Amino acid sequence: MNAILPGLSRSNSPAGIHTNRFIIALTVTLASVLELLDTSIVNVAVPHMMGSLGATLDEIAWVSTGYVVANVIILPISGWLSGQLGRRNYFALSILIFTVASMACGAAATLESLVFWRIVQGLGGGGLLATAQSTIFETFPVKEMGTAMAIFGMGIMAGPALGPTVGGWLTDAYSWPWIFYINLPLGIAALLLTLVYVPDSAMQQKAAKVDYIGLILLAIGIGALQTMLERGEKNDWFQSTEVVVLALMAFFGLFLFIIHELETRHPIVDLRIMRDGQFNAGLIYAFLTGAALYSTIFMFPVYAQSLMGYNAFQTGMFILPSAIATAIALATTSKLVARGVSAKAVIVLGTIVFCYSMWMHYHFTTQSGAEDFFWPLVLRGLGLGMVFVPLNNLAMSNIAPKDMANASGLYNLTRMLGGSVGIATSATGYNHLLQSQQAHLSEHLATNAPATLQRLTTLKQILIVRGVPESMVNSKAHALLNMQVQKQANMLSFSQLFFWFGIVLACAIPLLLLMRNTKLRQGSMDAH
Repeated sequence: MNAILPGLSRSNSPAGIHTNRFIIALTVTLASVLELLDTSIVNVAVPHMMGSLGATLDEIAWVSTGYVVANVIILPISGWLSGQLGRRNYFALSILIFTVASMACGAAATLESLVFWRIVQGLGGGGLLATAQSTIFETFPVKEMGTAMAIFGMGIMAGPALGPTVGGWLTDAYSWPWIFYINLPLGIAALLLTLVYVPDSAMQQKAAKVDYIGLILLAIGIGALQTMLERGEKNDWFQSTEVVVLALMAFFGLFLFIIHELETRHPIVDLRIMRDGQFNAGLIYAFLTGAALYSTIFMFPVYAQSLMGYNAFQTGMFILPSAIATAIALATTSKLVARGVSAKAVIVLGTIVFCYSMWMHYHFTTQSGAEDFFWPLVLRGLGLGMVFVPLNNLAMSNIAPKDMANASGLYNLTRMLGGSVGIATSATGYNHLLQSQQAHLSEHLATNAPATLQRLTTLKQILIVRGVPESMVNSKAHALLNMQVQKQANMLSFSQLFFWFGIVLACAIPLLLLMRNTKLRQGSMDAH
C-alpha cells in the first residue's frame, strides 16, 4: 500500500506534515465545500425533481430535510468517531460514503430511493466539517493558523452561497441528476488526497466503551429539532400536531442527553469543555453568525427571483462578488490577527460592516438592479469574512489539543443550527410581515381616495393605449393596482427582514466582553 501511496509512510511524521500542510488544508477544505454545496444546490432543482419523480412539494422537501438532519446528528459525534476509527480513516470513509451516495442520488428513479440516499449522503458529509477543522488546528503552527483558517473559511462561506448558482446552471444546461454527479470527480480527488496526505491525530483516543444511550438520545433530540425547523413554516408551526410532537421530542431528547453525558464516564460528546466561558460565548456568536449568513443567503435569492424576476444563474452571478469579497476578507484578517491586531476589534469592525450592508439592503426597491446589488453584497461578504477567522481563534483559544475534535464538532453544529433557526425564522417572519404590509397598504387604498383614483385613471389610460377593450379596462386596472400593492408589500417585507438581520448580529457584540484576546494553543506540531 505504501508503495502505491508513498505519502502514507510519512503521513504522521512532523516533518512530512509540515511540508504538506497547505495541501492538507486544501484537501480538507475541498471535502467541506462539497458537503456545504449540497446543503443548497438541491433547492433550485426542486421543480424538475417533482416532475421527474411524480412527487408533491411536501414530499420532495424531504430530499433537503433528510440530508440536513443526518448532517446535524453526525456533527457533534464526529470527534468520537474520529477517535474510534482514526482521523484519516474516518475522514476518508466519510468522503467515500458521500461520493457513493451522490452517485446513487443521481441514479435514483423513485422519491423513496432519493430520500434514502440523501440521508446516507448527509451521514457521510456531516463528519467532514468538524474533522476538517480539527485537522487544520492540529496540522498548522499557531503563527500560520490565520492563513489556514482563511483557506478553510473560503470553503465554509462560499459553499452555501454558490450552491444555487451551480445547481441552477447544471439543471438548466443538463438535468437535475448532474447536481449529484458533479460530486464524483471532486469526491474521488478529495479521497485520494486524503489517503496520501491527511495525517492521523496524535491526540486521538479510542473510547473504552461505546455510549449507545447518549448516541440514541442525541439522534432523537437533534434530529427532531432540525426536522421541526425544516418543516415548521410549512405546517404553521405549533398549530400542527407534527410540530408539537417534534418539539417535545427535541426538548426531552436533548435534556436527557445533557444529563446523561455529564454523568457517564465515557460520553459520546464531552460537554465538560463547555465549562470554558470563552468557548460558550464563541458558540453563541457562531450561532448568530450562522443565522446571519444562511438567512441572507436564503432570502436574497428569494427576493431576486420571486420579486425581481431574475433566474437562478443571474442571481448567482450577483452573489459571486460577495464570495470573492469574503475570500479577500478572510485572507486579510488572518494576516492582521497573526501580526497582533486585536481579534475582538476585527470582529467588531466586521459586524459593523455587515450591519451597514444590511442597511443598504434595507433600501432596495422594486426598481433595483445589478448596479444596486453590487456594493451591498460585497460589503456583506467582507463583513462576514472579517468575523470568521478571529471568532474561530477566540472561541478555540482555551481548548486543549486533545479536545479540539470534540469542540470543532460542537462549534460547527452550533453554526449550522444557527443557520437553520435563521432560515426558519426568516420564512415565518417574511409571511407575517407580508400579511401586515398588505393590510396596511390596503387601508390606504380606499376607492374614493384622490391618490387611488388618480392611479386608476393612469392605469386605465395605459390599458386603452395598449388596445384593451373598454369593457375590460376597469377590471384590469383594479387587478394591476392590486398587483402593484402586492409587489410593494413584498418589497417592504424583504426590506424589514434585511434590517433585522443586521440588528441580530449587532446584538452579539456584547459577547466579546466575555472573551479575551488569547492565542490558540499549539497543537501537535510543536516540532515546528
